[in-house]
Amino acid sequence: MYIIEFFNSAKKDLKLIDIQNQAFILDSLEEFAQSFSFTNEKSLMHSGKIKKLKGQKEILYRLKLRSYRVIYKKYEDKLVILVLHVTTREGAYK
Repeated sequence: MYIIEFFNSAKKDLKLIDIQNQAFILDSLEEFAQSFSFTNEKSLMHSGKIKKLKGQKEILYRLKLRSYRVIYKKYEDKLVILVLHVTTREGAYK
């Protein structure tokens, strides 16, 4: 099981989202972290729900949750999913 940690900027992003969508995002992230495995990740990548972002200095991933995008980084040695940004599709890649 992975632990979820949020950058302060991601916490601020979440506060700007309505309560129902906040709950959906947090529940989805918790489920994602609890069920995380490399097999599951490959399956989600194949379906398009997760995408490895290109053109970044570090390895980042995008997780689609309804109309929201969660940008995250994973540390395999610590089993941590570090949430960097939570926003709608329009603002996700700026």
